Amino acid sequence: MPCRSSKEFSSLAHMVHAFTIDVEDYHNVVARDWLGINRPPTRAVVENMNRFLGWLSERSVRATCFVLGEVAEVFPELIREIADRGHELGVHGYYHRQVFKLDRESFRKEVGDAKRLIERISGQKIRGHRAPAFSIMPNTAWALEVLAEEGFEYDSSIFPIKGKRYGWPGYPMDIQRIRLPNGLSIIEAPLSTVTLFGKRIPACGGGYVRHFPAIFSRWAMRRVGRERPAIAYFHPYEVETPSFEFDTSHLGRESERRAIRFHRMQQMNRASMKRKILGLIDEFEFAPLGGIIDHAMGDS
Repeated sequence: MPCRSSKEFSSLAHMVHAFTIDVEDYHNVVARDWLGINRPPTRAVVENMNRFLGWLSERSVRATCFVLGEVAEVFPELIREIADRGHELGVHGYYHRQVFKLDRESFRKEVGDAKRLIERISGQKIRGHRAPAFSIMPNTAWALEVLAEEGFEYDSSIFPIKGKRYGWPGYPMDIQRIRLPNGLSIIEAPLSTVTLFGKRIPACGGGYVRHFPAIFSRWAMRRVGRERPAIAYFHPYEVETPSFEFDTSHLGRESERRAIRFHRMQQMNRASMKRKILGLIDEFEFAPLGGIIDHAMGDS
């Protein structure tokens, strides 16, 4: 697994953070989740990922890419390109199904099939997993047992916040090994948060970078970095412009209203993302999450 050398992680005064990308195609995920239409991933995911890969290559930065199985199935050349450029590959599920929509066996198939497919295409041993929509929470904690049984070494799905759609309030913020009820263990690398006005909030990735001013994201990275590496996360579609619309005419009024509202929120501030992402890459030191974890656990 490609990662930085232990020398590069040696100075706490020079904190190295994790750069991660959840490789999914907005067009097919939204069609399935919001429009009730099953369609394969589109080439937009390849085009958007190529932008990320170019930016990272220009700055000699390696990342961890958590990939959906269906993206690997339709675009295996993208997976080989990610691996050939020295990035770490992980699993993001197969069809972007949130864990709370699955039982143990359907979740096992979701992650196991994706893991085997990505390993076969890339030649990499897959170590890590991130659940769609950060959907490992107290009521889906059983998923960690399944991941350990399927051979995953680490997970990075838990947001230690109290949120409307996801979160595990009070969860420790440091990377740590968890002993599981099935007798196995797994390392958890929680997503990064900061405390603002007494409330813990996400700050180092995704929509939070899109909607917050760049100065806030830089402050959050520095604030997290005082105590631990930050885990920055992005999605390929966040740099896709110009905006576009979906046909929602087949939906009922309330479903159509919610779908349009969600889509418009996801379209906001995309034009600013290239500048914001490059600003973070230029200011902070980044590495694949697997290497960050190895260093935190004393394995580098």
